[in-house]
Amino acid sequence: MSDVVAEALRSTPVVDGHNDLPVALRARSGYSVEGLADGRPDLHTDLPRLRAGGVGAQFWSVYVSSELPEPEAVVATLEQIDAVYRLVARYPEALRMAYTAADVEKSFADGRIASLLGVEGGHSLAESPGVLRSYARLGVRYVTLTHNDNTSWADSATDEPGVGGLDDTGRAIVADLNRTGILVDLSHVAESTQRAALTASTAPVLFSHSSARALNDHPRNVTDPVLELLRDNGGVLQLTFVPYFISAQVAEWAEELQAERERLGLAADTWRWPRAPRPGEDPAAVAEEHADLFDTSPDDRLRRWLEAHPRPEVTVAEVADHVEHARDVAGVDHIGLGGDYDGVDHQPAGLADVSGYPVLLGELAGRGWSRTELEALTGRNVLRVLRAAEEAATEPLWPTAPLR
Repeated sequence: MSDVVAEALRSTPVVDGHNDLPVALRARSGYSVEGLADGRPDLHTDLPRLRAGGVGAQFWSVYVSSELPEPEAVVATLEQIDAVYRLVARYPEALRMAYTAADVEKSFADGRIASLLGVEGGHSLAESPGVLRSYARLGVRYVTLTHNDNTSWADSATDEPGVGGLDDTGRAIVADLNRTGILVDLSHVAESTQRAALTASTAPVLFSHSSARALNDHPRNVTDPVLELLRDNGGVLQLTFVPYFISAQVAEWAEELQAERERLGLAADTWRWPRAPRPGEDPAAVAEEHADLFDTSPDDRLRRWLEAHPRPEVTVAEVADHVEHARDVAGVDHIGLGGDYDGVDHQPAGLADVSGYPVLLGELAGRGWSRTELEALTGRNVLRVLRAAEEAATEPLWPTAPLR
């Protein structure tokens, strides 16, 4: 690790915008949080690798499938939030719940990894102001307005246009988020929704895990005109490492793979929403029900295609290109990092798990980035945005003391 990277991480550790460990624990271990202190090679995330990666604060995504009926999504989201609290309670020497920018900074100073909550998808609100306020009281600090499917009030980047961005209900939800100090997260939403939310929001907004559309025309990425609006809003784009978003070559390969699966009559995706343990059930037994979700051995016919068409690897340099493009368009004060670990099956070479952040920072340092610029990227910018949302809140509801 270069001196400039080490110095940057000592002063401003990584504040990552999006990690899907909670749903990975739900599916892989029935919400058991054991083993994370010793290392979990089946995951992208564990405590030793968070330390090695210089992670000082993590927004844990409390994602639930947008295919769930909204009342079920609320229940599942509460289960996900509970999983984060249980995770932090199990490892108090390493983790601490955080609700404000000041909490994050205090955790840094005490040598703990600050744990924040982000709800990934407006379906988890079920159009209920009471649910939104309840999440705020539990410490949720951002809500992504959609996931892969539209809500009735907001359009997703990966669904057909519905309401043309945000309707009146969507704008009222943005106002409620601003009022309670919850950040509006625009990853996953259509560009029309991004523009509508940037117009409606009275506080800076967040993209928790997206990249630059100018470098790869993927609907999950952000266009240059929206990056300019984000700069004017004072918000931050937390750039992600997802290979499909970084590389057009990988995105094309994925489309070809899907076409081959369809030609062979194979299921498009074996993923299903895993159920949580019921009262008295053994978490390991429930996890065993979901073991097939992680069976990566392909059908023999598909194996032959994969041998002839291997997955392209994404490099750290390609990720750095997205970071630099966003810096050049939006400015160095409006970028951050959101790796999406444990939310995808494969990450770039050199960034395979949460220990990889110093590798990316080293690439940027080699391109001439200063310590001050690296500190802006790792955490200073997103903490500024978090603090700005707190200051703009007229009905702040986050906990003022750790919940037990």
